[in-house]
Amino acid sequence: MSRQRVRGITLHLLLLAALIISLFPFYWTLVMATNTTADIYRFPPKLSFGSQFDDNVRHVLDNVAFFQSMGNTLIVAVSTTVLVLFFDSLAAFVFAKFRFPGRNALFVILLATMLLPAQLAVIPQFQTMALFGWVGSLKALIIPGAANAFGIFWLRQYFQNSIHDELVEAATLDGCGFLGVYRHVALPSARPALAFLGIFTFVASWNDYMWPLIVLTNPDHLTLQVALSQLNRSHGVDYSMLMTGALMAMIPLVIVFVAFARQFIKGATEGAVRG
Repeated sequence: MSRQRVRGITLHLLLLAALIISLFPFYWTLVMATNTTADIYRFPPKLSFGSQFDDNVRHVLDNVAFFQSMGNTLIVAVSTTVLVLFFDSLAAFVFAKFRFPGRNALFVILLATMLLPAQLAVIPQFQTMALFGWVGSLKALIIPGAANAFGIFWLRQYFQNSIHDELVEAATLDGCGFLGVYRHVALPSARPALAFLGIFTFVASWNDYMWPLIVLTNPDHLTLQVALSQLNRSHGVDYSMLMTGALMAMIPLVIVFVAFARQFIKGATEGAVRG
């Protein structure tokens, strides 16, 4: 057997091992969601699926307002994603293709905010929400997340590399104003980047736990992650019920990811053809 063939087999085995390690947490979640907590604690551990999934789902629905919380989370995640895609792409296009006094200094300050831990902003952000009277409402989750430095940086780099200055000048000469150039030139060329940012923002907003736990005081406005945390009991944790709730919360993420991933691949292919 040649050295090149041995190297290829070794590489495939390593990739297979990495795939198994990556997928095992999801498989273990499925196992825990279909068994009882007693089965989970059993030694040696039970690695096969059980028959308790229906009972675990029923227990989750009995203990938390699952669908109401999912609706709240969906409102927050969709609203935040739409606002981020609009404001971040608008700001990124300005930073990438327009010159104005202080542009570089503002961009450096923007990047510097990415270096600060999110926990530092919790107290002043909560005080701001209290000042506006938004504590306990979903607006306290949507408005602060309407733009972020990462999205602006990501789209700015994409605009700089995908849109030539001559194209912007030509659109301006044809009578397009700023918003016209943004709509007809910037957005169509940035579909792959927008798809990625949309997936990233939606997943981050859906899984956010710390800020909703702090600012949501109304039980009717709880998001899904905060509602599922109520499954933890003071005298112990029912892991089977908790993993069932986590699995149920994961399903919309999988659907959204598959839908946007197709658009991402389609946009990347179109960009390659244009190039």
